[in-house]
Amino acid sequence: MRIIQKYGGSSVATIDLIRGVAKRAITAKNEGHEVVVVLSAMKGETDRLLKLAHSVTPDPSPRELDNILATGEQVSIGLFALACQEFGEKVKSFLGFQAGIKTDDQHGRARVTDLDPARIRTELAKGRIVAVAGFQGVNRHGDLTTLGRGGSDTTAVALSIGLKAELCEIYTDVDGIYTTDPNICDKARKMDRISYEEMMELASLGAKVMEIRSVELAMNYGVKIHVRHAHSQAVGTLICQEDSDMEKTPVRGVTLSVNEARVTLLQVPDQPGVAASILNVVAKAGIVVDMIIQNRSHNPEPAVEKMTDFSFTVPLPDYAKTMELMEAVSHEIGAKSVVGEQNIAKVSLVGVGMRNHAGVAALMFQALAKENINLSMISTSEIKISCVIDKKYGELAVRALHDAFELERPGDKVI
Repeated sequence: MRIIQKYGGSSVATIDLIRGVAKRAITAKNEGHEVVVVLSAMKGETDRLLKLAHSVTPDPSPRELDNILATGEQVSIGLFALACQEFGEKVKSFLGFQAGIKTDDQHGRARVTDLDPARIRTELAKGRIVAVAGFQGVNRHGDLTTLGRGGSDTTAVALSIGLKAELCEIYTDVDGIYTTDPNICDKARKMDRISYEEMMELASLGAKVMEIRSVELAMNYGVKIHVRHAHSQAVGTLICQEDSDMEKTPVRGVTLSVNEARVTLLQVPDQPGVAASILNVVAKAGIVVDMIIQNRSHNPEPAVEKMTDFSFTVPLPDYAKTMELMEAVSHEIGAKSVVGEQNIAKVSLVGVGMRNHAGVAALMFQALAKENINLSMISTSEIKISCVIDKKYGELAVRALHDAFELERPGDKVI
């Protein structure tokens, strides 16, 4: 069987941990498997490199920043290869471009566009373990690119597809996917299985175990992902296709994101095209908008121009840039002013069972009201309900919802 194993930064944070990863890969090979190991940079290394770059200039070139950041994974695969050799194992390490990972031109957030793992197949045929630097590839110009935070997950899934691997194992510092963050709620429970859709929603809403693009890629190609603890033999959580058992439970997880900011344009002319004008500017800046609310005007006087307030949320790191852009846009469209808020959080419920269970939103709002938590924005989809609340109530909201839907119990609540 061909296996892809990915190890995150916390799993290779020290030389001893790297030796442990090497032993695990060697054990898998000795069991008769072909093994490809994808490695992230050692814990803290990417942040160190970012700080180093920003010590030179506050606005480093994206291309040169990619050249700097990719060195973290290069060190990891080299150390891993040396550890394997010390244990008497044959191994070959490859950088992203050597592994045939091709991407678009978006430095810092590149997407995989093609894969030619011929060199990996050659080394596997020679009986070697292959180590691949995660998080990186090469664009059409031959320039090194990086895939963004969590990009090593995407590397592992892409290699699983290109190499037709039977299993993609994501090793991390937790032993699977939980109903919520165990650091917030001590009643959090590890799930045996979770659907691709649920995992994508959880990842997009603040869960940190998996990177959303990697799950999307796995779903599109039917790659099963086993999330496991890097230094335990315990069974983790399988990310796979939705099944009927998953649909029996209305809510499968609760997430909290404190990486949110809200921008509001006050007294915007209530007419066609205004919303597009606002959001086009944000999109051109590469800023992702999440929740959007527009309060429609109800002024009965036909002679009076109708006005509305237009609010949307963006990732907190993009807040300052968004406010700058909106100050200019507000003058162009005739808005009264722009206000922003950074002390907000987003709490969300996720579950494919929401499609056929009524009353989920009602119970959610009831549980939050019981804790005197006010809702300022609400967004829904087929399998998700999200609410924007004051940041100081974020962890309380998570615990209240986890209790309300009895997620600590294997036999989840049916409402």
